[in-house]
Amino acid sequence: MTQALGAHIAGGVTRFTVRAPLAEAVDLCLFDGEAETRHPMTRAHEAWTLELPGDLTGTRYGYRAHGAYEPHHNLWFDPAKLLVDPYALELDRRFTQHPRLAQFGEDTANIVPRAIVTGPLPEVPLAPPRFQRGGLIYELNVAGFTALHPDVPEAQRGTIAALAHPAVVAHLKKLHVSAIELMPIIAWIDERHLPPLGLTNHWGYNPVAMMALDPGLCPGGVAELRDTVAALHQAGIGVILDLVFNHSGESDIHGGTLSLRGLDPAAYARNADGTLINDTGCGNTLDFANPAVRRLMIDTLDHFVRHCGIDGFRFDLAPVIARGPGFDPHAPIFAELAAHPRLADRVMIAEPWDIGPGGYQLGRFPANWFEWNDTFRDDVRRFWRGTGGVGALATRIAGSSDLFGADCRSINFLAAHDGFTLADTVAYEQRHNHANGEDNRDGHGENHSWNCGIEGPTDDPQVLARRAADLRALLGTLFASTGTIMLTAGDEFGRTQHGNNNAYCQDMPVVWERRDVALEDHVAALAAQRTRHLAAYTGFAEGGAWLSSEGEPMTPALWDDPATDGFTYERRLGDNRATLRISRSRREALWAR
Repeated sequence: MTQALGAHIAGGVTRFTVRAPLAEAVDLCLFDGEAETRHPMTRAHEAWTLELPGDLTGTRYGYRAHGAYEPHHNLWFDPAKLLVDPYALELDRRFTQHPRLAQFGEDTANIVPRAIVTGPLPEVPLAPPRFQRGGLIYELNVAGFTALHPDVPEAQRGTIAALAHPAVVAHLKKLHVSAIELMPIIAWIDERHLPPLGLTNHWGYNPVAMMALDPGLCPGGVAELRDTVAALHQAGIGVILDLVFNHSGESDIHGGTLSLRGLDPAAYARNADGTLINDTGCGNTLDFANPAVRRLMIDTLDHFVRHCGIDGFRFDLAPVIARGPGFDPHAPIFAELAAHPRLADRVMIAEPWDIGPGGYQLGRFPANWFEWNDTFRDDVRRFWRGTGGVGALATRIAGSSDLFGADCRSINFLAAHDGFTLADTVAYEQRHNHANGEDNRDGHGENHSWNCGIEGPTDDPQVLARRAADLRALLGTLFASTGTIMLTAGDEFGRTQHGNNNAYCQDMPVVWERRDVALEDHVAALAAQRTRHLAAYTGFAEGGAWLSSEGEPMTPALWDDPATDGFTYERRLGDNRATLRISRSRREALWAR
């Protein structure tokens, strides 16, 4: 039987077990305030273990590992470094950057968070995911979503618990949200270049302890997440976690030693010369050819389903989990997930690209996975900008069969956390990322965006009217499309990042009191219409009639002509006839029944 990793209480003892196969010795460090007591652990194959008498629930702890320190050979053992348990569920503080984290022999006990021993957790009864295929996924940043919400109590704003507030739930139900997708809530650390610039990572895509909830977002720990999920489930709304299993915040050879690096450095993929592979652009890449890494991911997912009732997961830079080192659509992780009794039916969503060789893998994930479809985003934007044709647009609206075949696995979106907001897509032609401190070099250079005649803010009524019409055309296309759709929080009422298309280090909360209520109501109406006929969006109905704007059958020449204004598609929907009308000149995209 595989030994349970982490801290577990049973039979009147607390057992600590940590994987560190290359270490020469490991100490368990218990903390009472700042007083530290070290206990030598015993090797048990590739792990180290220790039992202490009593129920140690609430105790703060960490590890120190002894062995060779040869960074160029991927060995980082330094007993001066306090190491966070990779299986920790809760931490007593957030991670912070400090030069000592990367300096050999410099003690870090007063810098690094301590793990908290959690007692036995109640299990949530296993139930099918609260998620409707073809429905609306609502992506949100936990802190930013409610930080300025006027109806949420100030002490609760910016936390997981705030998502269960009646005012928040009412807004989600107004939009007919099928599931919310939470941007990372796992404890993360700032990239080391940010503090000198006076900046902070606000998105969380730089995790350290893959199971540990960020104590700033979730001060109530596992119980807070579990209770919030239960409240959302009661309202008919599912919860999807955005997880980062492609790298850790320990970064490259110059990064800090915080957890895995100091315990099990073989968790990181290496080149033949021993250097770290960087298929993520974040300094390191987790090695999913290593069974221990796959186990860490599966155990993490199992924990969130078993103890919190989570409905699904979105995987950042997902090709990494199927690398070994090249991407393999039949990689072991897929079979292991499919065979797991609590994970096989969960909603699995891939961001199907990374920056490694052969990193763009849209359409190549397993048939039971959904995939973010950036081709949908780009082709729809191009059409309404006037630089794309109706052929590509129709393919995207019809479910992107060129990418997914008959399986409608596409997550259609027009904007996400990364890139321009939807409102900025029609207000800026160029990125404006100077506040990020990288001389406007970061972020995508081509966004397929336009500004309707003036770059950025304006009070010109004609420009504002054109932008409003363009937003409605974009949203109409999204809500008319076959597949599951995604909207990022605030895009339903015109949120802006002022042209910043890489705002990970900018504090830009949703400003509820400045929202465009008319646009919000328009989105709610689109969502209501889609929800009434949701089954029609889970697969594109064959046998309908494609017609030109003049009512004539579409021909190959019309499909290929960049000047073609639009089309209509007529089909039966139950006992009624439904017509999709697309017109670029009229800025029209809607189903009429």
